[in-house]
Amino acid sequence: MRYDIETELEEDGRWIAEISSLPGAMAYGKTRSDAIANVTAIALRIIADRVEHAEMLGSPLSVSFDAAA
Repeated sequence: MRYDIETELEEDGRWIAEISSLPGAMAYGKTRSDAIANVTAIALRIIADRVEHAEMLGSPLSVSFDAAA
């Protein structure tokens, strides 16, 4: 699985990062890097929950994240 992280600078100066293909994966940060780290942590929790509840069965799990420049 590969998840793309979209980032945007909000009007109030905060950064928001979102993984649109993973519902619920959205986070803010003081910097772009903080927002990316925060959304990555949330995404991993969502994926772990899906694995724990047998929603992701099959071949070995491989996950990567890519934040567009």
